[in-house]
Amino acid sequence: MATTTKLAVRQQLIYSVFVRNHTKAGTFQALEADLPRIKALGTDYVWLLPIHPIGVTKRKGDLGSPYAIKDYRAINPEYGSMADFEHLVDAIHAQGMKVMLDVVYNHTSPDSVLATSHPEWFYQNADGSLRNKVGDWSDVADLDYRQHDLWAYQIDTLTYWAQFVDGYRCDVAPLVPTAFWEAARDAVAQVKPDFLWLAESAGDDFIAELRHQGYFAASDGEIFNAFDISYDYDVYGLWQDVINGKAPLRDYVAALTHQDVAFPANYAKLRFLENHDQERAHGQIENIAQLKAWLAFSYFERGTTLLYAGEEFGLRHTPSLFTKDTLATTPEVDLTTYLQTLQPLLRHPLREADDYQLTSAGHDDVLVVSYTRDDHALIGIFPVMGQAANVPVALADGDYRDFLSGQTVAVVDGMVGVHATSMVLES
Repeated sequence: MATTTKLAVRQQLIYSVFVRNHTKAGTFQALEADLPRIKALGTDYVWLLPIHPIGVTKRKGDLGSPYAIKDYRAINPEYGSMADFEHLVDAIHAQGMKVMLDVVYNHTSPDSVLATSHPEWFYQNADGSLRNKVGDWSDVADLDYRQHDLWAYQIDTLTYWAQFVDGYRCDVAPLVPTAFWEAARDAVAQVKPDFLWLAESAGDDFIAELRHQGYFAASDGEIFNAFDISYDYDVYGLWQDVINGKAPLRDYVAALTHQDVAFPANYAKLRFLENHDQERAHGQIENIAQLKAWLAFSYFERGTTLLYAGEEFGLRHTPSLFTKDTLATTPEVDLTTYLQTLQPLLRHPLREADDYQLTSAGHDDVLVVSYTRDDHALIGIFPVMGQAANVPVALADGDYRDFLSGQTVAVVDGMVGVHATSMVLES
């Protein structure tokens, strides 16, 4: 893993914002008004989806995907000017938060600055036309990192933006050589040493398909050579199977437990129920008690937590990346207060404990997580399938304060009764 990665990354909350959709105006300036509310959720990093101009050729929708970038070194004029961007960054910093910029280095729009000036830096068809490796990404052309002149341009761009921001979220990071990311990390560290790197890593099927086609595709193990945090797409599909009744909870527990031995000891996975590429969590989990239990677990399990803008409002609608789709601010289920209750869990010192255990209990429908150091334990109990159960816990019989509700919970004969509400007990 990146040798400078700190375990504190597991205690961070990242809040993801698509500037176009976040407000009616869809500008940097309009976003500033919402920063105090975002901060109040406990946010550490505001992750901005790509802020660069969008290509026109093969554009999807009337406004195009922010991931079909035309110019890495410019600002999308729909959002404002460079001065407006710098003002937003300063405003985020003034709130005590940091800024994470979305980096899309696997591909550009087909009419990008680089496609026009350096077509040799792209994968090409036999007739010289530009192509991509993933068929349904028809609005982009893929960069070819076998062309090492490309590396210098891309790294220079990263060091430029690093003077303003505090971290990068790197789109489809496994399809860009890990050696490039390592070189980029070293260069950015010269500009800003305390910089956070998040990789959108990929699931097994995606990696296998690209490798079968003869392309480079990095595993999570390789990704951790350059990045502080990686997505948990290695288990996300299984999680969806669990909530849809297609797989038992114990299989998900086994996959998470495997993460804890498959990756470096200081690994950090990004824990999320939704993001801009996935269906809203409330669209997948109708039962509010279950949704809240899964949210609590995502804050408590080992890893870094992500909120996608609107998740705090319990929204079901999955917003479009290709057209104007303004974020609804009228909550379907207002989870704000609940999320604020969960936020201190991220900071609890016992979450840094080496002794981390994860099991399923009840009738394989309750998640139990424990962090133990010396004689102290922090135990989270999450009825994620919405079922009541008596759950065994490694606590002496007696009364304990529930960290979430503030109420007293009795442990009798090594068991605690759980209904629809998660609880966290400390000894």
